[in-house]
Amino acid sequence: MVETRSSDVLVDDLFRTTVRLRTYVDARLSCHGLSVPRLRLLRALATTSEPLRMRDLGDALGVAARTVTSLVDALEREGLVERARHPTDRRAYLLTLTPQGRSTHTKAEELDRAALASATSALSPEQRATLLDLLGVLRSGVPDVPPPGPRE
Repeated sequence: MVETRSSDVLVDDLFRTTVRLRTYVDARLSCHGLSVPRLRLLRALATTSEPLRMRDLGDALGVAARTVTSLVDALEREGLVERARHPTDRRAYLLTLTPQGRSTHTKAEELDRAALASATSALSPEQRATLLDLLGVLRSGVPDVPPPGPRE
């Protein structure tokens, strides 16, 4: 296995921990035909009050349009997501969860909660609070990245 490193051991450990957590949760979800990306998409649709355009969903998830299209296509084939023409923009589709999609989202959230509770069970409540505080301090110290300008 090839391992890449940054110039900061703390950052390396944060990345390794994140990857390990995601791999663990993905494995728990995969037993039920789910994955972290699928859960994130289902969650975004379940927690919005209105149908979402694919572009807005991609922006919310921080993923490329091609990735959203691929996920939506699969979830639509499985009867979890419905796609309808946008009433005023004929190029766009609006996405909603089907009843089966809502049920699948509920189950996925339960699996996610259980997996993350298991993965973080070694932390005491005090350690959890400290880690949350420290991550907040770290995150607030990272400047926002401006959106990319036009390509030349």
